[in-house]
Amino acid sequence: MSRQKIRLDQLLFERGLCESRTRAAALIMEGRVLVAGKVVDKPGTRVADDAAIEIRKPLHPFVSRGGLKLENALGQFKLDVGGQVALDAGSSTGGFSDCLLSRGVRRCYALDVNVAQLHERVRAHPNIVVLPPKNARHIEPEDLPERVDLVVADLSFISLRLVLPALFRVLKPGGRMVVLIKPQFEVGKGEVGKGGVVRDEGLRKKAVDGVIEAGVSLGMNHLGTIQAEPKGADGNIEFFALFERLEKNGKQWGQATS
Repeated sequence: MSRQKIRLDQLLFERGLCESRTRAAALIMEGRVLVAGKVVDKPGTRVADDAAIEIRKPLHPFVSRGGLKLENALGQFKLDVGGQVALDAGSSTGGFSDCLLSRGVRRCYALDVNVAQLHERVRAHPNIVVLPPKNARHIEPEDLPERVDLVVADLSFISLRLVLPALFRVLKPGGRMVVLIKPQFEVGKGEVGKGGVVRDEGLRKKAVDGVIEAGVSLGMNHLGTIQAEPKGADGNIEFFALFERLEKNGKQWGQATS
């Protein structure tokens, strides 16, 4: 008698190993789920419903590896966020927020179209404010009780070029913005390779340059770009860009530093 097969993310949820399928998918893509002793990193993989499942402990202290990515970026950018007020655009399970909290932000606003997926540990933190569900592209200054010192963004299925204007409006003059550039969502659909991976270095550069140009055109200095580590779960090479919103006095609007 053949055993029934089921999606791995669904199986983790049904067994009570994860609080949601979204959380299960995140664990799987992080490479933390073993089926019969072998790592399976695709949430849609169908496995036997009685398969032996093991979940590895995380190699980092954050609720998702997004926290590790941001931790690495803040370190490379030498950015001190202690005591600041931040907005986490595209908070998802809360990896970026978790990282910011560990670095001592005074307050962090979590914004996502699906805030239900925010990890309970992050949600329960006294310095977290969970905003009503909303697309980051449509965030307005009046949606927040204050302008923020820092914006971090990890967004999917939309170009950052479309979202930067809204994020810019909630950022204080002199504030910093750290955005994760995912080339697969910046280039045209016809330029994305098999498996949703952008392998052409020229296309990746085009994606990064487009985001930088969009940020500078709004009135921000581009302070640097680095490659994100670890890579995206699908194998895409991603990048972090750091911007600073210019003061209206003393600096020329739109002047890029590098």
